[in-house]
Amino acid sequence: MSDYLSSENPVVRQIEESLKLTRGLFISSVIIGEPHSGKRTLVRRIFPHLPLVDGSEERELMQMLEREQELIIVNFEAIPSPENLDLEGKRIVAIADLETVPEHYDRLFAFIYHMPPLRERPEDLPALREHFLNEARQTMQLTGTSDLNLKKLDLSSNFRSFRASIFREALLQELNAEELEEGLLRYFIRTLEGNNAYRENLGLLERPLLKAGLRRYRSQLKLAEVLGINRNTLRKKLHEYRID
Repeated sequence: MSDYLSSENPVVRQIEESLKLTRGLFISSVIIGEPHSGKRTLVRRIFPHLPLVDGSEERELMQMLEREQELIIVNFEAIPSPENLDLEGKRIVAIADLETVPEHYDRLFAFIYHMPPLRERPEDLPALREHFLNEARQTMQLTGTSDLNLKKLDLSSNFRSFRASIFREALLQELNAEELEEGLLRYFIRTLEGNNAYRENLGLLERPLLKAGLRRYRSQLKLAEVLGINRNTLRKKLHEYRID
């Protein structure tokens, strides 16, 4: 996330308050959790002026540890032999993309925090949805995008997939007929092949049309009338595409 949004999740709020209490202490802490769950953003908010180093850059890391008394280490799990590090007397805040705590972390760190994934923080989703939706509107110059259904959004990769799915859903809401046709044109140029391509690709047009019609009219009789086909033909199409 480019901007920090205060979490309503009690676990995240506890982590934030605990980290704030360590700002005046020369002790080491680590925050672990799934990738893209907001660990780095949270740490950067609390310690905005601390130098930062990537654990995958071993040489730079060792130089920084020798020179600095206060340091943020991201990708801590990438350090080849972290159990050999001497963090005594330093204010180190480490960030690791891990879901379980390695045994040697108890020796290295005075405090170990577990950041919950976004799917376990439902109270945070409405504000995050609005934040990313506003970003999508500004970035893609969208005007008519309405609120998005949280159930359609992707939490599998935490903030990364959540943001991407909001951008995708926001864009889909505003596509007009010309843009849809252009998208299909590019898709067919890329994929069209075989001996039965017309039949195989017809579903790209018919399936969403039938699904949308049922969702809008909630009646096969009404949908058949709107589409200008008889009811038996509609039932056959619905069965063919396995649409309930």
